[in-house]
Order: sequence, then C-alpha cells, then structure tokens
Amino acid sequence: MNKRRIILALFLLYFVFAILLNSVGTVILQVIKSYGIEKSSASVLEGFKDIPIIIVSFAVASFLPRIGYKYAMLIGLAIVTLSTMAMPLLPGFLMTKLLFLSVGVAFALVKVSVYSTLGLISTDRKQHASLMNLLEGFFMVGVLSGYWIFGYFIDADNPTSPVWLKVYWWLSALCALSFVLVASTRFEEHGSQRPPQGGSLLNDFAGMLKLMTRPLVCMYIISAFLYVLLEQGIGTWLPTFNNEILKMPVAMSVQATSIFAACLAIGRLGAGAIMRKLSWYVVLNVCLVSMAALVLLTLPLTHNIVANPDLRWSSAPLAAFIFPLIGLFMAPIYPGINSVMLSSLPQRQHSAMTGLLVLFSALGGTTGSMITGYVFGAMNGQTAFYLSLLPLSCILLALFFFKRAIDGLGEAGQVNPAM
Repeated sequence: MNKRRIILALFLLYFVFAILLNSVGTVILQVIKSYGIEKSSASVLEGFKDIPIIIVSFAVASFLPRIGYKYAMLIGLAIVTLSTMAMPLLPGFLMTKLLFLSVGVAFALVKVSVYSTLGLISTDRKQHASLMNLLEGFFMVGVLSGYWIFGYFIDADNPTSPVWLKVYWWLSALCALSFVLVASTRFEEHGSQRPPQGGSLLNDFAGMLKLMTRPLVCMYIISAFLYVLLEQGIGTWLPTFNNEILKMPVAMSVQATSIFAACLAIGRLGAGAIMRKLSWYVVLNVCLVSMAALVLLTLPLTHNIVANPDLRWSSAPLAAFIFPLIGLFMAPIYPGINSVMLSSLPQRQHSAMTGLLVLFSALGGTTGSMITGYVFGAMNGQTAFYLSLLPLSCILLALFFFKRAIDGLGEAGQVNPAM
C-alpha cells in the first residue's frame, strides 16, 4: 500500500468536491440570469445539495465497509463525472438541480470513505490529526480555487451567456482524473476495519445508533455541532455584515469575505504541522480563547461607521481586515476533534462515526445560518456576532468533558488496531 499515492488521491478527491459543493452560490446567480429563474426558486439548489448529504450519510455509512471505501469513492466520482458532463449537454434548471442532487449523494459516500481511510494510513493519533488538518486545509484551497475557476468562464459583458457552462467540461475532466487515480491506487481494506462476519445490515445500522449512547460520542457530537454552527453562522453572514455594518460596497464585501476562507485554509494547513508536535487539547483551547479575544477586540471597532461612496481598500474599516482572521484560529478545531474521535475508535466503527459526524455537521450548519440571520435581522450585526461567544464557551466546556472521556479510555482506546 503506497501511502503517499493514497494521500494524493484523497487530496485531489477532496479538492474536486470542494469546488463542486461551494459553487452553489455562483450557480444560483447564473441560473437566475441564464434561465430567468426566480430567486425563491433558485434557492432550492442549496437543499438539493444538503438534504442528500444528510440522508445518504445516515443511511449508508454503517455498511460502507462491506462494499469497501475505495469502491464507494469510485461510485461517488462516477456519479459526479457523469453529472458534470451532462450540465453543458442538457442545459437547464432541472439538470442543475440533478447536478447538486448527485453532488450531495456522492459527497456523502466520499467523505465517509475518506475519513475512514485516514485511519488506515495513520500510525498514531498525532499523524492522524496532522493528515486531517492538511486534508481539510486542501479542501479550503479548493473552495478558493472554485471562485476563480468559475469566474474565468463567466462572460462579464454578457452574464446571461451560456458560456459559463463550459466550466463543467474542465470539472468533469478533473473528476475523471480523480477516478483514474483512485482506481489505480491500491487500498488495503481487511481485518479490523471489516464488520464482524455474520452480521446484518440492520445490525450495522443499529450499531451506529448505539454509538450515540456513549458519553464520549455525545461530547464529540455536541462539539462538532456547535463548531459548524459557529463557522457557518459567521461565514454565511460575513458579506452582509461587511455591507450593512462596515458600509462596504457589495463587491468589496464579498471580496473581503475571501480573507476568512483564506485564513481557514492557511490555519488548517499550518495546524497540520503543529498538531504533530503539540497536544490537541492545548492547541484547540488556545484557538478558542484567541477567537473570543478577537471578537471582543474587533466588534467595538464596527460602531458608528459612516458610509463612504469613494471607499477604497486603503480606506476600508480596520475591522474588515481583522475580523476575518478569526478563521486562522477557527481552522484547527473541526479536523482536530474529528481526528481525536476517530483515532479513539476501532477502525470498523470509523464509517458509522463519520456518518453521524456528517449528519450533525449539516444540522449545525443549517441551524447556525438560521440563528445568525434571525438575530441579524431582529437586532443588528454586532449582536449577532457577539452571540458567537455563547457557542464558543459551550465548545470549551464540551471539550473539557471530551478530553476526560478520551483520557478515561486509556491506552487501549487510544488507537484502533489498524493504526
């Protein structure tokens, strides 16, 4: 088993899905212009992407080890390769909905398989945490790349032109390349990661549900849910915050938000090296305290800002540059807790645990966006972002009990047999 080749395959796979998953905002804008779709109708694309992720990850995660992680990745890649090829061949809103439906289904298969495969190639908990951060960091690089890739194919002089659909030929080629790389890479999937012989699919599913009864898993799920709630709440509403509170033009508001995404990418890539040397609990607590300090430092700077019709980057409010830096400290938390949880379970339970993670992450993201939006509209942007201190404090508390539960496992629960 060539670990470097496997890592390359996983990173390319995640890069492809980062572009596809996070293109929904751009595609919504384009279908409104190209197909004359109403905003309310176009907004359903988000649901076509997210709902299949929740359903498929919950339904199939427990028995993915039976078919093999490699084959699950290949199935996911085959689905998105065909759907991206169909986009320019069958242009229309229906095909766009089918595209995101297929992306959601495929990503559920891929994420569970990728996270489970990390356990096969990691020798200890620190290496697992490092790889997890690097993988999630590369995902954010894909997110940033996607904005530029789609932007290149959009005709600025004629936004209604269907020329933007040509991007999907390139994306289908990238999907096909990933398929070939995964197919030609040898994965060793045997032994401890396989479910016990004689078990049924129903028993596998019941085993996944039983995981939620363990205090360790409960603390982990709470931590992951609150983190995604926090990240999604800030990430989704930061452009609006920049526009309405910092009085920045719409274009600059969106561009300034890319600083947040870039910080997430840099933070996760950097944490990949840091987590090899330092305790995950120390790193994550320092990150959470730093996030709280940044919120308390930055938000007072956002009051009483007056709109400037000639605003330039050189005269933009200082908060526009400081607040997005929260992404640097936010970045290691999600992959950090995921790595600790997975490396504390037997390999055969990784798939089921990742299914629960995907489910509660999706729920946390939706909840965070809705709560922040409600507070933003009912009160103001400063209050909405000050309230981020509440889930921050809850994560600190949850991590304390999570650490105690991890320590209680002892050496026997530290690493699964495959690691």
